[in-house]
This record gives sequence, structure tokens and C-alpha cells, in this order.
Amino acid sequence: MKLSDQIKPISYLKAHAAEIIRHLGDKGEPLIITQNGEAKVVIQDIKSFEQTQETMALLKIMALGSRQIEEGKVVSVADAISRLRKGKRSM
Repeated sequence: MKLSDQIKPISYLKAHAAEIIRHLGDKGEPLIITQNGEAKVVIQDIKSFEQTQETMALLKIMALGSRQIEEGKVVSVADAISRLRKGKRSM
């Protein structure tokens, strides 16, 4: 994907909305819309948006896990299993 090919002015969006929507669905590439020469919005198809949201959620979970490891907020697998078998679910 060449980003410079994906930049269009708002007038292009107004004149070619249906074509843009078809293109977004077919290619899955985002489109950057400018107003007065400045980038203002990014338009993308729903499938790409959902994938981006899922990726962000996974990255947040990984960052949280890394922080908990650094802070020593971990329990060994053996201890976790032992606690679960004893009915102590708080860790």
C-alpha cells in the first residue's frame, strides 16, 4: 500500500462516495481525507476497523501482563492450580 495514493481531498469524497466505499471494501486499505490541505480523517472498511480494534485490545492485554510481571504480581502455575483445587480463587 502506497500511502500517498490513499490521500484525497474532501471534495473527492463528496463526489465519489459510492466508489470510495466499494474500493474500501475490495482493497481493505484506509483512505485519508484532507480539508484545506490538512489530513482530517481516516476512512476504512468495517472488517479492517474490527481487526485494528482486536489488535489494540491484544496489545493492551500484553502490556498489562508485562507490567504485572515487572511488578512481581505473578503466581506460579503450580500455586495457581493448588489454589484452584483448594477452592481459593483469589490470586
